[in-house]
Amino acid sequence: MELEKKYKDAGDFLPLNGTDYVEFYVGNAKQAAHYYKTAFGFQSHAYMGLETGNKEVTSYVLAQDKIRIVLTSPMNSNHAINQHLAKHGDGVKVVALWVEDATKSYEETTKRGAKSFMPPTRTEDEHGYVIQSGIYTYGETVHIFTERSNYNGAFLPGYKPWKSDYNPTSVGLKYIDHMVGNVGWNEMNTWVEYYQNIMGFVNLLSFDDNDISTEYSALMSKVMTNGNGRIKFPINEPAEGKKKSQIEEYIQFYEGQGIQHVAMATDDIIETVTTMTARGVEFLKVPMSYYETILSKVGAIDEDIKQLAHLGILVDRDDEGYMLQIFTRPVEDRPTLFYEIIQRKGAQSFGKGNFKALFEAIEREQELRGTL
Repeated sequence: MELEKKYKDAGDFLPLNGTDYVEFYVGNAKQAAHYYKTAFGFQSHAYMGLETGNKEVTSYVLAQDKIRIVLTSPMNSNHAINQHLAKHGDGVKVVALWVEDATKSYEETTKRGAKSFMPPTRTEDEHGYVIQSGIYTYGETVHIFTERSNYNGAFLPGYKPWKSDYNPTSVGLKYIDHMVGNVGWNEMNTWVEYYQNIMGFVNLLSFDDNDISTEYSALMSKVMTNGNGRIKFPINEPAEGKKKSQIEEYIQFYEGQGIQHVAMATDDIIETVTTMTARGVEFLKVPMSYYETILSKVGAIDEDIKQLAHLGILVDRDDEGYMLQIFTRPVEDRPTLFYEIIQRKGAQSFGKGNFKALFEAIEREQELRGTL
């Protein structure tokens, strides 16, 4: 298959085992942790703060199956994270990648032109040691290479296990499927080449403004993947349209380039979305007319179309099978970060057949916000 060939064509000088964690800079980590536990079903995992001897930041680590998120807040007004929060609001700062050799990962990427965020740094405690290094990508977002084969502590040195009496049950989220970045006008190919040349990724799929457009707005997107397909980074840029695209709205309110959404996989999207909705997560909805014709486009599926319509779940099919997906409304006051819930039943694509319905739904939200 063509997709399999593209995976094989990806460079092997930067082997990546998967996503280690995603770190968010937030204004109030304690309250954000409560939200992600309650609404998204994450569990208490690890903690760093005053009680562990850190007077600079507080971090809560949450886990659900293979997903780990870190929520970090500064502890004083002079901390650099405050500048990030004042400019961008809450959002993703770090996409940490699990590697066998953080030093070699840093050397291979920086010698190819990556801007250094953190040279290889070893931290240790009674549970062993971890080596981390980091590079910048678009905007102020960074990739941190994490080598943890010699560590068996809760998370990283400096953290302690976080025990909590309040641990709502999982909603069935399994792993991070992909993370989407928004970049500025005519910047997409710059960052495509960055991932190709500096990290050995390949362009798995491409969508232009003929694929992703409505009456009012358009965007372009290219999906970058590493060699084993465990890391996928779609990159979006605006395209010319009558009105302001969702990418332009994001860049306006985030005040720069950054992570637009994180897609998390489930094995039962109906159960996951039903539970999340009951816990207060708000999802985008498409018109019911979408469901009147969708089965004629995608063919037979296992799920009850009435249940999908009730929840607002979208369906698309490619040569490998089909997929189901749904998107939350923004989870911050700024219309920036949101989430995708996805269930793949063979399909390896990204819902091209749903683009028009989805972006019309986003435009209805933009109109309500007065930003279309």
